Amino acid sequence: MVDDVTQVQAERMTSGKGFIAALDQSGGSTPKALALYGIEEGSYSGEAEMFDLIHRMRTRIVMSPAFTGDRVLAAILFEETMERSFGDRPAAAYLWHVKGVVPFLKIDQGLAEAADGVQLMKPISGLDALLECAVRHGIFGTKARSVIGAASASGIAEIVAQQFEVAEQVLTHGLVPILEPEVTITIDDKAAAEELLLAQLVEQLDRLPADRRVMVKLSLPTVPNLYRPLVEHPRVMRVVALSGGYSRAEADALLAEDSGEIASFSRALTQGLSVEQSDAEFDATLDAAIQAIYDASVAPGAASSA
Repeated sequence: MVDDVTQVQAERMTSGKGFIAALDQSGGSTPKALALYGIEEGSYSGEAEMFDLIHRMRTRIVMSPAFTGDRVLAAILFEETMERSFGDRPAAAYLWHVKGVVPFLKIDQGLAEAADGVQLMKPISGLDALLECAVRHGIFGTKARSVIGAASASGIAEIVAQQFEVAEQVLTHGLVPILEPEVTITIDDKAAAEELLLAQLVEQLDRLPADRRVMVKLSLPTVPNLYRPLVEHPRVMRVVALSGGYSRAEADALLAEDSGEIASFSRALTQGLSVEQSDAEFDATLDAAIQAIYDASVAPGAASSA
């Protein structure tokens, strides 16, 4: 049975205007995120202090007056963040009840070694327990990332099959999975890889039961509107785009060309933020970033689903 809150969140994620803030940097990506924020790796000692620092950065973002559900539809959290608080409320509860932002949880535990042109997800230990915990925290959905590094038909078929296997487990807990088979934007055969990926995604989506819906998070395609069949698929709640190493300006420009997709940016969202900024400077920089990403997500090309 779907409760009233979940139904409201589902409607928001299906048709709301805005984008998803990816605030889910984990152990591997946190040092780079902190360095871009102005905190160099040598200035802190150990993982515990590192996670304290990144949580302060996330808290500053989430509690900023610029960060509200008017433009930010949802936010993706790291597991360690879900267990913490923003202000005096648990993180997911703060996002939804204070900011009107739908909470998601990153569930993958990193990438396996590259093989056959792809990097599958490592096995996710304790996934059922994590999903049960997510439900208790009021999480709406999950995100799991794997990476495509070549136009390998067999590798891409394997990566999509793994994504749907994890998604099925997520769905049994009443959560909405975001599948993220990221295509590396610098590979020579990116366009060919994207064509193979689209075919595999459609094939797997066609097999889902009529009452199941997922979201898909993809690199911005080489050919605009390539992923239109996913936008229109009845089993897809939303197609979202990752910035994938593009600057915010580049990512926004590419996104504005893609009909029906919205942003789910991480580095592009935090670009220009600094620990040294005053609160006023920080809020102004974040506001400008949020507005630019929002504008690209609701542009006539990006926002149209007709």
